[in-house]
Amino acid sequence: MPVLPSATPEPTTSMLVGGALRVSAPPAPEPLPHQRGLLTEQIARRLERDIRSGDIAVGAKLPSERELAIQFGASRNVVREVLRRLEAQNLIEVAPGRGSFVSEHSSAQARGYDALYRAERPTVRQLIEARIPLEVEIVGLAAERATEVDIAAMAAANDRMATAQDVVAKARADLDFHDAIAAASGNPVLRVMMSSISGLMFEMMLRSNSDPLIEEEGVPHHPEIFAAIRARDVDLARHRMREHLALGLRTYGSDLDISLDVMATRHIETLLRSSQER
Repeated sequence: MPVLPSATPEPTTSMLVGGALRVSAPPAPEPLPHQRGLLTEQIARRLERDIRSGDIAVGAKLPSERELAIQFGASRNVVREVLRRLEAQNLIEVAPGRGSFVSEHSSAQARGYDALYRAERPTVRQLIEARIPLEVEIVGLAAERATEVDIAAMAAANDRMATAQDVVAKARADLDFHDAIAAASGNPVLRVMMSSISGLMFEMMLRSNSDPLIEEEGVPHHPEIFAAIRARDVDLARHRMREHLALGLRTYGSDLDISLDVMATRHIETLLRSSQER
């Protein structure tokens, strides 16, 4: 299995012998709170990519928590979070007392829409171009149809985003907000279409939620979009969503035309390096 460079400056020694990882250094200490989400995301992305690509075969047993912790320079608590995430995605199956195995469902999942999109190596620009017509229509319908339950879901996601302590939690709340709007549209087809690009959106949101340029004065963000929906102002909701999504075209610079996967991986690594230097 490919080895990700250690996320900590302390060297470790590991080698693959007879299909088993042999280690000779203790796992890394628990990361700081603002590093934990980024490190979990970095490791999960790497393992997910290796599983979906077939580099880790269906049925293969993953190394133990301790071995993975040393391989990735992470704490065992972080590794547990990674494994829980992979299990929730049906990429692995955890057998108590035996370990974690790549699920047979993983090959079927690799044929899903997310994998089809990624096979074409979509760029940030292409994702924005796809999101604008889709989400402008969705938000217009949400302004017409949102129930009180929908409004409460949007408010809760908006609050979570405002109070999030790290960029990963903030990006997940961002995604929840846009999903709540899609649910409020009352159109299940549109919501499924949104769901099919949610993985790509999350990678873009990791970048957006840690970029000071995105916070420039006068840019419509979630509170303004939410206010327009709650006021049932369809035209204003559409306008604010369009401006919100188009912001990336003005602020992403050279990141606009590289693949989302490459952009997100680089950005996570940059944020981790920056947090370790504090």
